[in-house]
Amino acid sequence: WRLLAGYLPANAERRAETLQRKRADYRHLVRQYYDAEREEDTYRQIHIDIPRMSPLVALFQQPTVQVMFERVLYIWAIRHPASGYVQGINDLVTPFFMVFLQEAAPGRELDDFPLDSLRAEQRDIIEADSFWCLSKFLDSIQDNYIFAQLGIQYKVRQLCELIARIDGALHEHLRRHGVDYLQFSFRWMNNLLTREIPLACSIRLWDTYLAESDGFASFQLYVCAAFLLHWRERLLLERDFQVRFPIPRFVPHMYVWRPMRKFVWTGIC
Repeated sequence: WRLLAGYLPANAERRAETLQRKRADYRHLVRQYYDAEREEDTYRQIHIDIPRMSPLVALFQQPTVQVMFERVLYIWAIRHPASGYVQGINDLVTPFFMVFLQEAAPGRELDDFPLDSLRAEQRDIIEADSFWCLSKFLDSIQDNYIFAQLGIQYKVRQLCELIARIDGALHEHLRRHGVDYLQFSFRWMNNLLTREIPLACSIRLWDTYLAESDGFASFQLYVCAAFLLHWRERLLLERDFQVRFPIPRFVPHMYVWRPMRKFVWTGIC
């Protein structure tokens, strides 16, 4: 992922030096921005959002993990004043964090892994690499997070046009029952489906995003279309979308795990 995200150079001889330098650069950013006087509004919003992240996953409720996420998100926000911190970006750190944690704890169950059992140096590497990979990939979709999130609004319109073209019956059914695509797909675009599918499936999906040229900016649109079509039969049976939207969000240990996993492994990847 470090290579595919553009964090590491293609030249293998330069990788060790690049990692050492970028990790040192991140430590400097922590001292410069996080350990100094903070921008309170930004810090407060991040501090509120972090505990809400994957509340049923014990790993993300550990104070050490939450502070690591706080630093990553705060420094990214301060370095990107055009967008600043936008709710939902916190979810986008998670796949990188989990992949790099798996390197440090191979073969371990990570959902309740005690992060304090790692050496401080290992935790610093996970945090720094998560920050730089997050920064690289958000650069490709920053229009999603600037004022009014115009990039997402544009993608929602594209999704509407795409569904109208490939499944006119479903599109007409949604239109006839007053469904605005923004109502359900804004969150998909904002969080890249991380709140709709299990984390393991998100990581598998991000393998494809990273491998595809412009995957996060363009391929995500087609993933969202496939995700909507995956629930086609259920949607066509629904008549009252004001009461509920019949595409379930992922809840750990509930029945939606199996169809979500099937969607990722057979419908997309």
